[in-house]
Amino acid sequence: MNTTIKNLYNGIKGTIIGQNELIESLIIGLLAEGNLLLEGLPGLAKTRAVKSLSHVMDIEMNRVQFTPDLLPSDITGTEIYNPESDDSFQFKQGPIFCNLVLADEINRAPAKVQSALLEAMEEHQVTVAGKTYIMDPLFMVIATQNPIEQEGTYPLPEAQLDRFMMKININYLNLEQEELMLKMVRGEETDMMKEIEPIAKEIVFKAREVISRLHVSDEINKYIIRLVDATRNPSKYDETIAKYISFGASPRGTIALDKTARCYAYIQERDYVTIDDIRLVAHRVLRHRIALTYQANIDKKNADDIISAILNIVPIS
Repeated sequence: MNTTIKNLYNGIKGTIIGQNELIESLIIGLLAEGNLLLEGLPGLAKTRAVKSLSHVMDIEMNRVQFTPDLLPSDITGTEIYNPESDDSFQFKQGPIFCNLVLADEINRAPAKVQSALLEAMEEHQVTVAGKTYIMDPLFMVIATQNPIEQEGTYPLPEAQLDRFMMKININYLNLEQEELMLKMVRGEETDMMKEIEPIAKEIVFKAREVISRLHVSDEINKYIIRLVDATRNPSKYDETIAKYISFGASPRGTIALDKTARCYAYIQERDYVTIDDIRLVAHRVLRHRIALTYQANIDKKNADDIISAILNIVPIS
């Protein structure tokens, strides 16, 4: 892990205990220009991790609490009347105009509000009243949702889920980690955030250029394509898995596997991608892109179970 990425990792880890995959995914998402969906029970440091990323990077962050009465203009902004101006109506930017948007409990808002994020997430721009406004080059949406509360929620449609590069499942800490968390909160541990110099945005842009040039062999390309094909045509690989998949990953899944694997290789200070890089990011990239059948629910199979099975049966070469 190079010095810059190590400083970024340690800066976030200084305020988060035991969520290494979450921290790693935040860094990968930042380097890959991807949006993230975090799913976990309340109090598992989802919001805290995003705030830590903003602090270490010294970038602007806006948090939007999604509620059923939220309007699209509350996200994107709106035109307001200004009688003192030659142009009577002026655009007032919404909270989406920043480097890092935390969409907290995104499934609490109706589809019209959720869709307000789509253009910004995909095109890095917002269109209001026929005018297009460009987002900052360093722009990222991180959304959270609670997996256990279903009343008063609006499940994200597949089209919007597909625009998240990765979905991260966050679980409880173990006993030792819970104890460390208590000590950290009480201030008994060193505050590592004070020891980390803010990381300039230009370093991220330079890292992205390097990542785009990493070597990806034809063998790796074909393995990525076979993995995605196994989610779309599972009967070609295993009849047992086929009965659990309703439909598979889109081409965005293929692109996301490639991008995230290259970012992971860069973090490991390699100039080439390996099969293991693909396998390490596969669950995060594909778990929200696979729709399961009713039979999967009956047999208590989740998306991670299916992806693990696919990784076991799809040939490496």
